[in-house]
Amino acid sequence: MQGFLNLNKPAGMTSHDCVAKLRRLLKLKRVGHGGTLDPAATGVLPVAIGRATRLLQFLRSDKAYRATVRLGVKTATDDLEGETLSAQATPNLTLAAVQAALPQFQGPLQQIPPAYSAVQVEGRRLYSLARAGTLIEVQPRAVEVFAIEVLDWRPGDFPELDLAIACGPGTYIRAIARDLGEVLGVGGTLAALSRTESCGLTLAESLTFADLEAQLQAGTFEAIAPLSVLQHLPSITLSPELARRWCWGQRVFQPLDQYLFQSVASAEASLAVRIHHEDGRLLGVSQQIQEPEGTLLAPQMVLEPDS
Repeated sequence: MQGFLNLNKPAGMTSHDCVAKLRRLLKLKRVGHGGTLDPAATGVLPVAIGRATRLLQFLRSDKAYRATVRLGVKTATDDLEGETLSAQATPNLTLAAVQAALPQFQGPLQQIPPAYSAVQVEGRRLYSLARAGTLIEVQPRAVEVFAIEVLDWRPGDFPELDLAIACGPGTYIRAIARDLGEVLGVGGTLAALSRTESCGLTLAESLTFADLEAQLQAGTFEAIAPLSVLQHLPSITLSPELARRWCWGQRVFQPLDQYLFQSVASAEASLAVRIHHEDGRLLGVSQQIQEPEGTLLAPQMVLEPDS
């Protein structure tokens, strides 16, 4: 069995817990996830099965979330799992004020990760340092938020805001909640989080553990084909002879007159390319090395040998 699984992660489990449970259910050792979710968060957790675990590094990196921000509250972890540092009622805060502040959180940003996060500083995780009571200055990191939209607003002493956020890799939604509260001068923390899209997989098509167990018992479970989650990569089609050599681990040369990229622009934007046989089969992923006369293709992950 190889391919991908779109798991709807439940609250209360770490991403590692989910992988451990899937190994038991699928009776496989080679299972890995494509992007950590905090224990309290729910939603899309991309999971690779079998040899497809080696493809995780090639998946799309953009993500989308539905987040609930509680304003007027600050916590140590920037979500409701941590100790409350301050709570000040803000009944006069308006949606208009929030909407005026939100454009600051769209586009390329410099973001300081939460103190309780998996970011490493000098070989140690920030959450490990925070739990030990060690305060350390963390340098801002470059992230990007493609879109941020208000879905709902619930006024009150501690108003709550539902946001739809589309972002790039490394973006902490907890940090957005914290920083939005700072900009508004009232404090903010993340009250709930659901990942609605990751690696091209959507929440609407995800499986809960109950769904998966039912499919396994009925014998109807099928892993998502690798090609389905690698569509963002440009592709090259090789002749049978070149395909055979590439699958054997050899570097092969593709002259310019045989250039079969889907588009030159996408080829230049990515070092990783899909390799296909003339019969349409996905053979794996290759690194491309541009040369004046063409492209040298160095195998990075061969899905199946080609005899």
